[in-house]
Amino acid sequence: MFTGIIETLGTVVQLEKEGGNLSISVKSSISSELQIDQSVMHNGVCLTVVALEGDTYTVTAIEETLEKTNLGELQIGSLVNLERGLKVGSRLDGHIVQGHVDQTARCTGITQKDGSWLFTFEYEPSKNNVTIEKGSITVDGVSLTVVDSEDDRFSVAIIPYTFENTLFQYYNPGTVVNLEFDVIGKYVARLLGPR
Repeated sequence: MFTGIIETLGTVVQLEKEGGNLSISVKSSISSELQIDQSVMHNGVCLTVVALEGDTYTVTAIEETLEKTNLGELQIGSLVNLERGLKVGSRLDGHIVQGHVDQTARCTGITQKDGSWLFTFEYEPSKNNVTIEKGSITVDGVSLTVVDSEDDRFSVAIIPYTFENTLFQYYNPGTVVNLEFDVIGKYVARLLGPR
């Protein structure tokens, strides 16, 4: 379980294909605090630490994860949003995030406002995932509030702190991101059936 509050950015230092899986080694400021078998969210994807060495740790993404997320696009030097699992008794500053990506989306627009940015993302609506205005959405692991919502797109407002401390500073129109829709909204949508 996560909150969607990004702790730091990590840098991919090694990628190794192992059958259909991808072994990803990441250098980060939190590496020395990690343990084998610990869960860490990478761009919204919960992965298990399988090896540690100094300021670098390794996780494995299976074929299904690579097909459903943007992790298959990682290259040496790529940056990833990182968050460790929620501690029981800690504040829930974002929203309940499972680290289970529902689908990807593509950035279709970035508008600079007076002191903030408005990012618009478009996604395939056939999976029946929904957003609602003022509801929660997770973009590459970042807990955000939906500003505008349509059947196949939504926008979010990004404050300077979030822009400077997450991957949002590197997004351009066309950037592919991971989405995790609000868990409560997913259950409601499932109960109501297809739209």
